[in-house]
Amino acid sequence: MPLPKRLARHLKMYWHLWVMVLPAMIFVGIFAYIPMYALQIAFRDFDPTKGLTGGRFAGLKYFNQFFKSPIFTQVLTNTVRISLWTLVMGFIAPIILALLINQIGSKKIKGFVQTITYMPHFISTVVIVAMINIFLAPNTGLIGRFFEGSNLLESTGLFTTIYWVTEVWQHVGWNSIIYLAALSSVDTSLYEAAKMDGAGRLQLIRYVDIPTILPTMSILLILNMGNVLNVGFEKVWLMQNAMNLPVSEVISTYVFKMGIQSNQISYATAIGLFNTLINFFFLVLANFISKRVSDTSIF
Repeated sequence: MPLPKRLARHLKMYWHLWVMVLPAMIFVGIFAYIPMYALQIAFRDFDPTKGLTGGRFAGLKYFNQFFKSPIFTQVLTNTVRISLWTLVMGFIAPIILALLINQIGSKKIKGFVQTITYMPHFISTVVIVAMINIFLAPNTGLIGRFFEGSNLLESTGLFTTIYWVTEVWQHVGWNSIIYLAALSSVDTSLYEAAKMDGAGRLQLIRYVDIPTILPTMSILLILNMGNVLNVGFEKVWLMQNAMNLPVSEVISTYVFKMGIQSNQISYATAIGLFNTLINFFFLVLANFISKRVSDTSIF
């Protein structure tokens, strides 16, 4: 059957589904794909008076400027360190929490624990950072009082730990929901058969629960790898101070300072494009490895 006829037949059968997803497709097109036209700014000496296509073509000038900059190694190292800690711990913690919650027998207690653990997800970043400052305040903070007047947020050795611990605490409950949904599909007869064979709780988790959520784990890991260098701008920016700047300056905050505060639009766009390309590379690599190892992939 010719392609036009197959397409017409497909639309006739599934037009209602296309209508349902059309608003989302339009939204993504307008806010995700059309702005990509402005990426050419990274290759031009941008002149605001001449529009997006104005300005002299500069090639890879601004990429080379970033790679040769003294701060390149520092910014990239800080970004990778914070991202990897957050990625690894933020990936493991929801799995452990979901497995533990799944072992709770009482539905009321299970629902209560779920509610308590995912409530912090709805707290705004500004409030979270304010709470961090209050808890870590020297002498008066709930945690800071145990460190003899030293401000923990000014410590270059603790900034990364404070960031990923609070990030995991805020989102662990919410991120565990998808694993709990996967665990809810487990046939209860598997648990009964395993218990009859003498399996304890750890054996149930190892041989029943983990194999059930393994495909979900693979998909989420692939998606997370696409954000390996995307450290949240708002939280890092609010947590920054003059003392922790050597370890808290990441790509997102550096782009903001160069593009908005210093008005180096082309330079900031080049850095942002470099960051996006690295994330895309990790996404494709993780998808390729997952497809080879477990035959699970997103494309």
